[in-house]
Amino acid sequence: MAVLLIAEHNNSTLKVYTLNAITAASEIDKEVHVLVAGNKCENVVKEVAAVSLVKKVLHSESSDYENFLAENLSPLIVKLAERYTHIISSANTFGKNFMPRVAALLDTSQISDIIKIESSDTFVRPIYAGNALVTVKSNDKKKCITIRPTSFDPAPSSGESASEKLKKGTLVEKVEPVAVPNISKFIKREETKSERPELGTARIVIAGGRGLQSKENFKLINDIADKLNAAVGASRAAVDAGYISNDHQVGQTGKVVVPDLYIAVGISGAIQHLAGMKESKVIVAINKDGEAPIFSIADYSLEADLFKALPEFLEELNKLNTIQK
Repeated sequence: MAVLLIAEHNNSTLKVYTLNAITAASEIDKEVHVLVAGNKCENVVKEVAAVSLVKKVLHSESSDYENFLAENLSPLIVKLAERYTHIISSANTFGKNFMPRVAALLDTSQISDIIKIESSDTFVRPIYAGNALVTVKSNDKKKCITIRPTSFDPAPSSGESASEKLKKGTLVEKVEPVAVPNISKFIKREETKSERPELGTARIVIAGGRGLQSKENFKLINDIADKLNAAVGASRAAVDAGYISNDHQVGQTGKVVVPDLYIAVGISGAIQHLAGMKESKVIVAINKDGEAPIFSIADYSLEADLFKALPEFLEELNKLNTIQK
């Protein structure tokens, strides 16, 4: 048997978290098959085929799959599951949307947010907002698993073109779409357009919290992010207060990030927020409360008024940029 990974894409390009999930899947079984379901997604098939760890690409084309509705994707995945021991996706909004439905239809217990593979039936996942790790062994014949992508390195490309790799044995299998239940309808998608790096994959993240006090004050965070080419994040408190939209939220109920540098500004460090960023390689915290929990995990801490510290920080960045030019 083999493992089936569901590729995340936008019908034209592959999402980077799929590469992380492929690495995790290969630790379960070397026979990794990837399902690319979408509409006019031939380019995505070529991208997946060029990944060295992928043995087969399953390609299913239908307008029903264009917007990745869980109700439409699930019947296809359940049908294909007959061939596989493991069904895998990333533990992000994409995977969390359809995997519970797939697990229910297969009458199996979903194992969520895996950060380590012990064996084909034993996995490590965080609990209690990341404050403890639990090792889980599943006796289910078919296992539905979501992978925390930031815990695994992206799978490398083979260095060959898709056509060259296909000649050497990577197969593309056409899969006929299945009938979908007429129980949901796609209306529209609203996406935030930004020239900044994507929050989930950015090397540098600067995040603001309730300490910024208003939506207008978030401009301080945005100005520094532009200088550092960083993504902008936020605590749930800042999102709930309306300072910034919820697609910037970092934490247990937001995005999990593992950047090279995470700068937390005006964030006290509630346990739910720490669960989403404490694996960052270097953590810098700026807060006027010296007892703030964020200081306990920070590599560098600055106890200061952010309304004084951030303008000074920005001034130094401007000086540095002037010298470099």
